Amino acid sequence: MTELTLQKDAALAAIADAASLEALDEQRVAALGKKGWVSLALKTLGQMSPEQRQEAAPAIQAVRAEIASAIEAKKAALEAAELESQLASETLDLTLPAPVRPQGSVHPVSQVMDELAEIFADLGFAVATGPEIEDDWHNFTALNMDESHPARAMHDTFYFPDAVPDGGQPASSSEALGQKKMLLRTHTSPVQIRSMKEQGAPIRLIAPGRVYRSDSDATHTPMFHQVEGLVVDRDIHLGHLKWTLETFFKAFFEREDITLRLRPSYFPFTEPSVEVDVGYSNEGNRRVVGGHGDAEGHDWMELGGSGMVNRRVLEMAGVDPDEYQGFAFGLGIDRIAMLKYGMNDLRAFFDGDPRWLSHYGFGAVDQPTLSAGVGAPS
Repeated sequence: MTELTLQKDAALAAIADAASLEALDEQRVAALGKKGWVSLALKTLGQMSPEQRQEAAPAIQAVRAEIASAIEAKKAALEAAELESQLASETLDLTLPAPVRPQGSVHPVSQVMDELAEIFADLGFAVATGPEIEDDWHNFTALNMDESHPARAMHDTFYFPDAVPDGGQPASSSEALGQKKMLLRTHTSPVQIRSMKEQGAPIRLIAPGRVYRSDSDATHTPMFHQVEGLVVDRDIHLGHLKWTLETFFKAFFEREDITLRLRPSYFPFTEPSVEVDVGYSNEGNRRVVGGHGDAEGHDWMELGGSGMVNRRVLEMAGVDPDEYQGFAFGLGIDRIAMLKYGMNDLRAFFDGDPRWLSHYGFGAVDQPTLSAGVGAPS
């Protein structure tokens, strides 16, 4: 025990004289480390008789506690002295601007809209916008949808209440139509009508934006996002449509093995009309676009509708259908965002959950560019 006391006194003196954190740590290892003299003293307890152990154990533990306490006190003093020295030597220039840390994130829908604009701008398309509260003529009639068309039904479309005339009775259906019955637009196609009426032909544009339909499940919501594309010029044909869509999907999904299938269909505003299918494969629990839909392990997925603009639509928009023809297409922005970034529930797009936004959101500086890749991760 006399030897233990001498070692303790020497160690306490060395700890007090330590001039740096490194020197202090050396004393800690020498005393309390695995092979330190305190640790070795504790190991000798197993070789003692019960009477000796009863006397030695408390003494060794007291020495251990005293050494540890001295080290902690010295460490705090050295750190305080180091901080004082640092504060005395450093200066702060208050004229410098404060560092700006961007907060929040860019929603995937906003990011995909920017990606769309970047890709189609490279193809010579302008971005057009229009009102979300539309009249019946621009939303249906000018797009060759007659009054009995199912898309006009109340269970599909959000109509505003009919105007009430002076007599106090609601307006009839024909009267309401004559007064340009108002509704929340069901697609962004009215933007094409407004743009053609304002600019005439030739024209090349995309119209991204919010649209509204009465539907809600894992893959549908009452409000969602759509992009319409329109090209009207001389000698336009379906080959131009397919090339445009293939070029877009290759740039958007950033892979060359994109295979499209145009499947005959019917839309009032195009003739002929085709559904656009893209080849995909299942990888784990998500669908990955790419490959041929007829190959083993691959299938086809519908992404939108398209076709050659109907002559009646061109006439309604004031374009001569004998001189000009064109194609149009419509794609669901939310759906292609889900495909590209591996999301499986459309409703999460609009829940406002910060955890979802933190995971799928993009940084403010992640601007899509064709040179750096339109899908650069956040």
